[in-house]
Amino acid sequence: MGELELLEDPAFPFRVPPVDEDGAAEWRSRLFEIPRSSVVRLLVMLATNEMNVPRQHGFPERRAEMERHAAAILSRFPEGSMFFTNTRHGGENPDFYERVSGCWPMSQYVWDFGLLAVSDDEVGLIWSFDAS
Repeated sequence: MGELELLEDPAFPFRVPPVDEDGAAEWRSRLFEIPRSSVVRLLVMLATNEMNVPRQHGFPERRAEMERHAAAILSRFPEGSMFFTNTRHGGENPDFYERVSGCWPMSQYVWDFGLLAVSDDEVGLIWSFDAS
């Protein structure tokens, strides 16, 4: 990826959300709210190769450090913030240390995972892409 993509499309690599009501509803249907208790594990997953925590080399030794870094990011968002992801996962308390089976891409790539964090004062987007 170079700067040329950014000059041609300021939203790159994300697809611009539709503005019509039906398109916006479809776009929102690809985001799933997750509880705050799942966010640290999602952030750790986003930092691993192939978004596969169990197969991450050296994870047991690095787990505590990775979770501290993720908790620092999460601390930017106070209680009452809302968190969303585009990953396919099961249940109300997803465990992102289990293999995630897929996603609904929000970018120009066919495989991307992310976290959308929303507070009264800030919106955060933390995303991982597979550009291969």
